[in-house]
Amino acid sequence: MCSHSLRSNLFPRGQTDIPHSHPSPVTIYKALMSPITPALFEFLTELSQNNRRDWFKANKSRYEAEVLDPAVELVNQLAKPLAKLAPMLVASPKRHGGSIMRIYKDTRFSKDKTPYKTSVGISFRHEADGTIHAPGLYLHLDANESFIGIGCWRPERVALSAIRSAIQEQPQEWKRAIGSKRFRDHYTLAGESLKTAPRGITRDHPQIQDLRRIDFIGISPLEILQVCDPEFTTHVETHIKAARPMMLFLCDALNVPY
Repeated sequence: MCSHSLRSNLFPRGQTDIPHSHPSPVTIYKALMSPITPALFEFLTELSQNNRRDWFKANKSRYEAEVLDPAVELVNQLAKPLAKLAPMLVASPKRHGGSIMRIYKDTRFSKDKTPYKTSVGISFRHEADGTIHAPGLYLHLDANESFIGIGCWRPERVALSAIRSAIQEQPQEWKRAIGSKRFRDHYTLAGESLKTAPRGITRDHPQIQDLRRIDFIGISPLEILQVCDPEFTTHVETHIKAARPMMLFLCDALNVPY
């Protein structure tokens, strides 16, 4: 949209001066945009092709302007909806140590020694347990595969046992949590599972498929156009609402509020 047409749409015919008490058209236009732009994905693509410290150092200002700062603003925009829809999930819009995961990889135990992640991870973690293993919301932005994730990724041993016990004791509630049309319209259950039955559970248990899981997560794929759309935060809000039954079940199983 050009500035002339934007101005024409925002102000009545004949009104040429913008009152000082009103925001400028540019300010209004920016407020209507997603903070994430194609530049973020372009940077990640280039980084995947030049995953070296010298290249990143030369392009660090681009990373901050095109990736980090927009991600911080996205977290900031989602803070208010989260406080209303899932108040125990923490939105921390900080450049370091908040919801945005570090771009620097830990390569100590990896065969892949490239120093940087080629995706942006944004984790809205549960207030009761600020690790990535607790029930939470996760946004993954990647030039090849972006998605919204909800639930528990690799819960630790005690939490895993509690979730499995809840599924065994409340099978109908679990089925309703993951089987409602609203949930299925937005998410697909994903993650890894054991190849056989967990210890103490028979192979013919009615819920064996879910009891074998070591991840209890729902995934919803995202297109780049969706992420860059002005309505992206509304899109995420819709997914938070759709995730509520599953998130409630997991939090109840772990005896934490949602």
